[in-house]
Amino acid sequence: MNKLSDEIINSLSVNLREKIKNISRNDINIEEIRLRSQKPLILNANNRDYFYNQNLNKLDTKMDNPYIVTKEDIEQTFQIICKYSIHSFMDDIKKGFITLRGGHRVGLVGKAIVEDGQVKNMKHISSLNIRVSREIIGCSNNILSHIIRGDNQVNNTLIISPPQCGKTTLIRDIVRNLSNGNRDYGFKGIKVALIDERNEISGSYLGVPQMDVGIRTDIIETCPKDLGIMMLLRSMSPNLIVTDEIGNIDEIKALYTALNGGVNLITTVHGDSIEDIKSRKELSNLLDKDLFKKVIILSAKKGPGTVEKIYDLEEKRWYFAN
Repeated sequence: MNKLSDEIINSLSVNLREKIKNISRNDINIEEIRLRSQKPLILNANNRDYFYNQNLNKLDTKMDNPYIVTKEDIEQTFQIICKYSIHSFMDDIKKGFITLRGGHRVGLVGKAIVEDGQVKNMKHISSLNIRVSREIIGCSNNILSHIIRGDNQVNNTLIISPPQCGKTTLIRDIVRNLSNGNRDYGFKGIKVALIDERNEISGSYLGVPQMDVGIRTDIIETCPKDLGIMMLLRSMSPNLIVTDEIGNIDEIKALYTALNGGVNLITTVHGDSIEDIKSRKELSNLLDKDLFKKVIILSAKKGPGTVEKIYDLEEKRWYFAN
């Protein structure tokens, strides 16, 4: 069974708790809980939307007699998530998400208060998206042979993945394996610096990672990747820098700086193929063989985390996961 954690259930409004508690007993892998004011309660699992049928008290793919989320549901859930002290969570609110204990992330939107081009506050919250964080220990084992090379060395690796295809879960397990070491590959473990801009990989709560990211991993949370790379190079002497979702030229320039400093790199990017990345001007440099050696393509064809194939930029050949 895929029972939701008490942390998620207890973060919901009183009116929603029993409904979600009943749902979580179903044999379904809930990935997101979507609360939109005056809209149906929607849960997402395996890239499919489910509605809460009030007559049957269960999930249904059809929108028959759905539960309509009230403004009070949104307001109460938001207050609980902020532990009834919105001011204490203002830095997170300005970024658009709050991390719960256990690494679950709650995205939020509403009326943005903008000053000098920066979001200063978010009022009249209208939607909450609770993303359920789960570890799958060992999910990266079948691709480690493409990442590990030689004596405690790592290939610079780019992971290309569409949204909700398991890239965060995969990269988290890669970090764990490389940080702890892996006996099957004779890999002793290296110093890993993790830039967790959206706090999804480590799921840190009050500075403590809620997910297993290894014993030699140093984490910088909610920091822009280009700034974080420079900070880590100066302060933590990493062997490997790991980031999620590279998306602009400043971040790519910072990757080259790390490379020139003798540091290995593993990162992800949104996309569905090498051709997709090549066609986007700002991202095409990611396919420079001097920057990355291996490219891993993910999909959700056989469920999130499906490794479609692996490309070697130096050898110019495709491989398939073992």
